[in-house]
Amino acid sequence: MHASSAGACGAVAFAARDLDRALPRLRRALTLWLELRVPYEAAQVRMTLAAADRAAGDDEGARMELRAAEQTFRRLGAVPEARRAAALLADVRPGRPGGLTEREIQVLRLVAAGRTNRAVAAELVISEHTVARHLNNIFAKLDVSSRAAATAYAFRHGLA
Repeated sequence: MHASSAGACGAVAFAARDLDRALPRLRRALTLWLELRVPYEAAQVRMTLAAADRAAGDDEGARMELRAAEQTFRRLGAVPEARRAAALLADVRPGRPGGLTEREIQVLRLVAAGRTNRAVAAELVISEHTVARHLNNIFAKLDVSSRAAATAYAFRHGLA
């Protein structure tokens, strides 16, 4: 009963977009279903937990839950559920930090390494104007206003 209740409360909180309430309740439901050794219900909770993780910006957590759910459904022979989990997993692609493009990440790495716009332009074989444009985009996406803050972000997120 506790597992069912926690799962239902978590699902209702998620539907209301109250992630602060949803995530702990869904994790509690998952723990209880796993302790009870009820894999199908645990996998169902993992599906909801993956959606909540993704809504919270935790794509890696979502991928982890979807992989576990897919494996469980396949093991149990629940083919439609396994296909649904696989489809959702394919949709949760590894994201780039801050929504940066690959080129913006390249520029940010060089800036974090202390390069000037001129040096970045020379290394990437682009114009200084393009470097400046990339930096403006980076600052906007990361909600920072300086090279120092962008550099700090790069180090915190393993980009430097």
